[in-house]
Amino acid sequence: MSTAIVTGQPVPGSSLENDLRSLGFDVRVAADAAETESLLAAVPADRRVALVDARFVGHPHALRLGLTDPRFPLAAVPGAVTAQPAARQALTRAVARAASVPARPAEGGAPALAVDSLPDRVAGALDDADGAVHRPELGSLVATVPAGPRALDEARRAVAAVDEEAVRLKSAVKSRDGFFTTFFISPYSRYIARWCARRGLTPNQVTTASLITALIAAGCAATGTRGGFVAAGVLLIASFVLDCTDGQLARYALKYSTLGAWLDATFDRAKEYAYYAGLALGAARGGDDVWALALGAMVLQTCRHVVDFSFNEANHDATANTSPTAALSDKLDSVGWTVWVRRMIVLPIGERWAMIAVLTAATTPRITFYALLVGCALAAAYTTAGRVLRSVTRRARRTDRAARALADLADFGPLANGIRRVFRRGLPGFAVPAVALLGGAAVVACSALTNFGGALPVAGALVYVLTSALAVARPLKGALDWLVPPLFRAAEYGTVLALAGKAGVNGALPAAFGLVAAVAYHHYDTVYRIRGNAGAPPAWLVRAIGGQEGRTLLLTVLAAVLTATQFKAALTVLAVAIALVVLVESVRFWVSAGAPAVHDEGETA
Repeated sequence: MSTAIVTGQPVPGSSLENDLRSLGFDVRVAADAAETESLLAAVPADRRVALVDARFVGHPHALRLGLTDPRFPLAAVPGAVTAQPAARQALTRAVARAASVPARPAEGGAPALAVDSLPDRVAGALDDADGAVHRPELGSLVATVPAGPRALDEARRAVAAVDEEAVRLKSAVKSRDGFFTTFFISPYSRYIARWCARRGLTPNQVTTASLITALIAAGCAATGTRGGFVAAGVLLIASFVLDCTDGQLARYALKYSTLGAWLDATFDRAKEYAYYAGLALGAARGGDDVWALALGAMVLQTCRHVVDFSFNEANHDATANTSPTAALSDKLDSVGWTVWVRRMIVLPIGERWAMIAVLTAATTPRITFYALLVGCALAAAYTTAGRVLRSVTRRARRTDRAARALADLADFGPLANGIRRVFRRGLPGFAVPAVALLGGAAVVACSALTNFGGALPVAGALVYVLTSALAVARPLKGALDWLVPPLFRAAEYGTVLALAGKAGVNGALPAAFGLVAAVAYHHYDTVYRIRGNAGAPPAWLVRAIGGQEGRTLLLTVLAAVLTATQFKAALTVLAVAIALVVLVESVRFWVSAGAPAVHDEGETA
């Protein structure tokens, strides 16, 4: 339950109290600032509380945006301010300050006060105290405290002139999305989101329905029949519709949650990779072994995402963050058709799933994987080349936070962190990505180009451990240091693929698929913790699963000392052990009160 304190004398014909109740607030009325302070002190400390001027005129959705979003401890719109329990003390101090001083002109970025409104003065006091008050973009929605009868009439006409529901539906859709999603899914999925909201369904329930639908699709693909493939393609599109709906429902109803962040962030990958496994099983029923292609597609897709995450983390808070390449990109965005072409080239989730669904229904799993690998490789080459050009042509100064995020994304373990002490000064910034590429290439080449069971992959892995230590010896602040995490990720996953392929025994590649899926989950979990400003997973977890260089060395040693059949069993045991450890810790974190209250927006277009 939340509490709203309506301050002052209401205007005739006002529906403010009913609007607040419809938003889930327990409404209390205060005649003046002194009574407001008294009522505020009586509200239980574990409740969200809002102060709303009784003269407020505006759309209920403007109040919803300003007063109910769970992601922000403090928020305000003209005539109203709110605080979650964590910010209640700051609100209490601001109320006391605002009640003791008259209204004053706006300073800094605070909005000007059209009339003397206690909630607006409180919001100003919070701004003065660096309260980080969130003010949502209202667009054409109205939220105001009229200064008199004439202004009141104008405000009411402005409210009547705007179709609030149309604005709410439009804002439920991401402003930047892929071509397929924008033109083939969102035109109707937003109405599904509204239908869900009116029936009390939550985004988490829709997310779960999307996962179940995708798993059924994977099961249909695993039958290996033409009918199963057609059903799988149809169900995969249905799963994607629900995947779009859950985010639109969250934005429509402002139902963001810690659990929703975890579910939405991880289920997309679980759905896609489970579908790859289903295709591989279906192909095997028809006598075609495509597990290497399925694992290759998962490796490529995961590394693409790491490129995205690493580049964004390296540059989102960098100073002097401009380049001629970025300027050219902005110019191209001004030409309408180029925007959609460039969004399709990167093969975002909508285009990718549509391609997979159509090819599954119309062709074979092998052709589907070939097309997926080619498409993802071209998309990866396009995006990576563009980001390299941006990086080498900009003069940006990267922060300590960015360096820490890159190190966390690289997943350095105890071996690299222990050996790095030998290299006190580390390498020059430009050399770090080159060394990472050298070490990764060494271990993958040694694993792929020799017979199973030799010692050469172990030698390659030792070089890899050494390059990992060199990379972590200094902060990752170089222009191209964002390449370090994806290079190490590609090396680890590529080594697993090469060793399992060389083992040549039935079941080795599926076991390797499971191991890469478990490790990839850990890496995605790291990404979304960093995105939520919650930091990386605890150090004990990274130590427990060895870090990327420790796992790679262990696999090469196991391949050298075990038979191919024993190695398959070892891959299976490692996959299960790592999955259990990272899942238990991930679930503990994301369902705890300390996890960030966000609802992930999914892949960028």
